[in-house]
Amino acid sequence: LCTQATGQAAKSARTVVIAGVPDGLLHDDVMADILMIHFQMSKNNGGDVEEVVYPTMKKGVAFVTFEDQEVVESVLKKDEHRLEDKRLSRYYPLKVTRYCENVFSSVTSVLNMSIFKDQFVLEDLIQELKKKSTALSFGPLQSNGHICVQGSFPAIKLLRDFLLLKAKSLSEKDKREDSKSHQRPRRVPQQHRLTTETSNFVHGADGEKQVVVLDTDIYHYMKYFFPRTFLVNDDVIISDIPDGDITTVYIENAGGRAGAEQVLRVKEKIENWSLKLHNVLCKERIYFEEQTGDEKQRYKWVCESLKPHYSDVLIIPYDTHIDVIGNSSEIFEFTKEV
Repeated sequence: LCTQATGQAAKSARTVVIAGVPDGLLHDDVMADILMIHFQMSKNNGGDVEEVVYPTMKKGVAFVTFEDQEVVESVLKKDEHRLEDKRLSRYYPLKVTRYCENVFSSVTSVLNMSIFKDQFVLEDLIQELKKKSTALSFGPLQSNGHICVQGSFPAIKLLRDFLLLKAKSLSEKDKREDSKSHQRPRRVPQQHRLTTETSNFVHGADGEKQVVVLDTDIYHYMKYFFPRTFLVNDDVIISDIPDGDITTVYIENAGGRAGAEQVLRVKEKIENWSLKLHNVLCKERIYFEEQTGDEKQRYKWVCESLKPHYSDVLIIPYDTHIDVIGNSSEIFEFTKEV
């Protein structure tokens, strides 16, 4: 179920961010080849390279993934990296930093498993999920059927989709059984209600109302830097319900000329931006050393004063800390200066 998410986490640990790559001098594939050679050389503390991603969404930035995580530590220990090659007129200093976890690194979600209690032994179902979802951490099952799950956003989303489809299959099974019997109508099970409420998320059934589940940090970043994503005409209404690490966005027809097609287009636009940002954004958290008002204001002032030099960084202040969201190379530099 979560093999992809687990593999991505392992790959992140073997990846470094390279800033200062000369832009526009050579073809992109040639530059990627030069980077691969540089980081394979023993004099650069390098090793076997699995992949070089260049160009990226950030100008002059590349991602290098090694086959062995130990090479990452070795490469980071080198004081200075100079990109030299006969195809370059001079050497270029490179800045190498660790690829930090993306903004989905510590999402917490509460799942309501009580809808399955008539069909499964919940403890057995939870054990099955734990075996399949090794990238997730499960809390104890509560008496009301709720369970807390923590892990990467993609892994939790895969788990959620899996459970929604499972609920839908149970609902369809009940409907088939109802159609075969001539007994009086019985009470609609709870899983029917869940399937009805979430069918648009799984299938986009009628298109009049669409649902997108986003990481809250991604949602804040999109609203700040890409506000036009959420600006639509009067025929479409967009609303949101933040719930901790997760924000649910609803897109629906306001009853005007906009039909299901336009609602679906807005949903796809939000999903596409979310996917792009998921692949490039990272988050660092700066904790206040003291909990005094002066201390908090000082940190906030420092962040605001540095912000003009980091145009793609989003700062979100809280009572106990400040979250810094942006691309990997910028947020490392930003938090270091703070």
